[in-house]
Amino acid sequence: MIRVELVKMLRRPRTWITILMLNALPTLVAVLLAVTDIGPQPGEGPAFLSAVLTDGTLFPLAALAIVLPLFMPVAVAVVAGDAVAGEAAGGTLRYVLTRPVRRTTLLVAKLVSVLAFVLLAVVVVAAVGYVVGRLLLGGGDASGLVTGVSGSSLTSTQLVERTLMSVVYVSLSMLGVAAMALMLSTFTDSAIGAALGALAFLIASTLLLTLDAAAALQPYLPTRYWLSFVDLFRDPIHWRDLTRGVGLQGVYVLVFLGVAWANFTTKDITS
Repeated sequence: MIRVELVKMLRRPRTWITILMLNALPTLVAVLLAVTDIGPQPGEGPAFLSAVLTDGTLFPLAALAIVLPLFMPVAVAVVAGDAVAGEAAGGTLRYVLTRPVRRTTLLVAKLVSVLAFVLLAVVVVAAVGYVVGRLLLGGGDASGLVTGVSGSSLTSTQLVERTLMSVVYVSLSMLGVAAMALMLSTFTDSAIGAALGALAFLIASTLLLTLDAAAALQPYLPTRYWLSFVDLFRDPIHWRDLTRGVGLQGVYVLVFLGVAWANFTTKDITS
């Protein structure tokens, strides 16, 4: 069942069109930076964007910072929201469950497919960002040293290690979105409705992060630590927000998937 769902996800044109669209904006930004040679001042704009003019090897991180606040969660919410609701709307969910397949097994297969999409999308954005950054913005210092966020130098090995950790962290940050949209997908036959519900929650979280009156809630909001992967490029690495971000996403994933499982395994499937 898991293999069937993975193949279905990979064969859907929508999967690759979504990933292509995710890469469109970072690529456009790289082209504009290369043509104009005008970048944001340090501390302005998406993380790392002010540094890529002198070192294109940092552009994968800038690309992730560009798509992470909006485009990546939209893509994940759309795919996860369609996982169960899309089958129900198409009238195939009831047919699938007439076969000797446990509902828990089907839900796990859907979950693995969504997680695979999340990892695939993040890896492709980082990989395309690296290629585009090297081609358009150059490879940086001839010594191979890269200046980190704290101003200290990182070796090529450290840059690769911390970039890979950033890819893993960004993927984990998207799991809360995926779990939320998958949960809503078990409550409705509308894939768009499930995706919009998840996005509404994330937009509310982002707005509350800008409101001083919501300071007591902010450490628990799902978007609070999304951009903390920047701390991987400090010297020494600031682990506090990174560990809090992973722990917070873990709580959201457990709660949302628990509700999704409880609802999906007990509801009447009529479509």
